[in-house]
Amino acid sequence: MGATGLLPARTPDSPVWREELQARNRRTAGVESAAMSKAFTRETDQDEEPPAAPDVPAPARNYISPAGFARLQAEKKQLLEIERPEVVRTVSWAAKNGDRSENGDYLYGKKRLREIDRRVRFLIKRLETAEIVDSAGRDSDQVFFGSTVRIRTKTGAKNITIVGVDETDTAKARVSWVSPIARALLKAREGDRVTLKTPGGAEELEILEVRYDPID
Repeated sequence: MGATGLLPARTPDSPVWREELQARNRRTAGVESAAMSKAFTRETDQDEEPPAAPDVPAPARNYISPAGFARLQAEKKQLLEIERPEVVRTVSWAAKNGDRSENGDYLYGKKRLREIDRRVRFLIKRLETAEIVDSAGRDSDQVFFGSTVRIRTKTGAKNITIVGVDETDTAKARVSWVSPIARALLKAREGDRVTLKTPGGAEELEILEVRYDPID
């Protein structure tokens, strides 16, 4: 209360009015944010997203080769432009054929649509966060992303190629750059010996050769 004993005027340009308005806006924003959070949680519970990347720690960067990035783009295009429209047509046709609860084409089609949509959302996220690394032709004897490394283990010599999480391929000996063996090798050089920690104990690896071939 001021010197005159009167309350401060609550006009739109008065400090009191502005403080009350700001407080009201903060309360409204908090309620809206909580409501959105609950709505998102309910939707997620009903339609779970696949794990973003099973062996990638949260802070890890999403490195990928140019060919790997192109494959993800091609898969997304195939799903959105070819496979999904075909399934939608099947579902629309099946929906007209009697009881949907006993309609195999309809039920399978709806399930397949959910699978496609989940995969597309996953691919979009991976493509948005991807950092393309083109290591082909690099002149270095040091192990980095994209290198093909010939190593000697206790069972003999073999080659492995260090690639992105979305590019791993056991048949082609391509391992993720965040895998234990890649972590043991990264930044080492030809002739170095490194230690790989495994569930069965520590194993010594000798680096015989490092090269940077194109990744197809």
